[in-house]
Amino acid sequence: MKYILALDQGTTSSRAIVFDHAAKIKSVAQKELRQIYPCPGWVEQDGCEIWSSQLEVATLALSRAGLTAADIAAIGITNQRETTLVWERQGGRPIHNAIVWQDRRTAAVCDRLKAEGLEELFRAKTGLLLDPYFSGTKLAWILGNVPDARRRAAEGELLFGTVDSWLLWNLTGGRCHLTDASNASRTLLLNIHTGAWDEELLGILKIPAAMLPEVSASSALYGETASGLFSQPIPIAGMAGDQQAALFGQGCTLPGMIKNTYGTGCFMLMHTGEDPAVSRNRLLTTVAWRIGDRLEYALEGSVFSGGAAVQWLRDGLGIIGSSGEVEALAASVPNSGGVCLVPAFTGLGAPHWDPYARGTIMGISRGTTAAHIARATLESIAFQTVDLVRAMEDDTGITLPELRVDGGASVNNLLMQIQADLLGVPVIRSGVSETTALGAAFLAGLAVGYWRDREEIATLLWQDRIFVPAMEQGRALALRRGWERALQRTKGWEDQT
Repeated sequence: MKYILALDQGTTSSRAIVFDHAAKIKSVAQKELRQIYPCPGWVEQDGCEIWSSQLEVATLALSRAGLTAADIAAIGITNQRETTLVWERQGGRPIHNAIVWQDRRTAAVCDRLKAEGLEELFRAKTGLLLDPYFSGTKLAWILGNVPDARRRAAEGELLFGTVDSWLLWNLTGGRCHLTDASNASRTLLLNIHTGAWDEELLGILKIPAAMLPEVSASSALYGETASGLFSQPIPIAGMAGDQQAALFGQGCTLPGMIKNTYGTGCFMLMHTGEDPAVSRNRLLTTVAWRIGDRLEYALEGSVFSGGAAVQWLRDGLGIIGSSGEVEALAASVPNSGGVCLVPAFTGLGAPHWDPYARGTIMGISRGTTAAHIARATLESIAFQTVDLVRAMEDDTGITLPELRVDGGASVNNLLMQIQADLLGVPVIRSGVSETTALGAAFLAGLAVGYWRDREEIATLLWQDRIFVPAMEQGRALALRRGWERALQRTKGWEDQT
């Protein structure tokens, strides 16, 4: 019996998961990833640590499953998407720390491009807004701030990639410099209608085309692992950005199907088929995946601080010892006691898109306890998701009948119940919380014939639990009004000069 190895390189950790043919997990290995904060609003990681930690957990996952490379039919890769790396073609040394998707250092650059009237051009071609979230301005910053980088890039000495490209390049010993269409669509550099890098946009951002990876399908045989990494070469056959992989892993492969992933951030995607949808509410149009020559699209809303807000309770305030403790602490009080927390630590994502917003806690009194703040933190995650749902409903005219959920924070039963209460619709939790890794496994397995087709994959999906709304809707609306008041006080807080 063969298995699929999924590499899930996330913002806070690198994971490797072995799946069997029934899409059940055989083993998991995980290692936390160090975060680097050079300045307020800046977030970096060590590219070498990203790679070494991913290789380490891949080896450990095989060992824990009692398997060798000979037992693996293929490797699938999924990753934090907009995080940006530049490395030397010869030797593979990164010339700067990876700039993480949460990083806001290019807010002023985005403002300048908007002032020049360029946002509509970028939006029409890429489906994205001009925001520091995306890779293009991060790459331009590296080229403009690392000595001699722009010349070296133009002469072909440097390579750019998002994390998928970086992992593939290292896994293949530098033989493959590729990205898939889903990750490429998050760079501000890809024309999502043609599926190719856009020369006009590259020119505006002064990015040499020589450093860009080839854009490939999301399910295809890219190459094999280099000798010495595992006991024998393993085919690498699937790549997708984490949220698109989760959409595939949830079985949302038909137009109108929606999922929300609760991780470091929260990400809601609606599959829109072969036609890219245009949002009136500043949601994103993105490539869902490319299989063969067929591009499929999704409408997306992104929350920057979901599980990251819980991590802040742990690492910043120290009111919990581990992220898993937040549920019990928050459940020890019946409500947030009037406290409203807006976790805009690195600005606000969709549908607000305010890089100058900063976090705030409103409604504190002498009776406020750590438990109230913990509950308000969970509510903040749910409120941000409600904002996305309402914007998506308005854009598409579709009233959400249910919300499919996954991701690490979806195991928090209290959070999922709060989410159902505030949305007023059932929340359906996947039987596999690791649907991001599962989606990457499915894409890789399809490419090598491990699974026949999407119809076979659909038979492997199952539900864990359905959370039914229990809160009176008048109460839910009152809580939402409080959230909206706090939200307005958060916006534009950082000095924009």
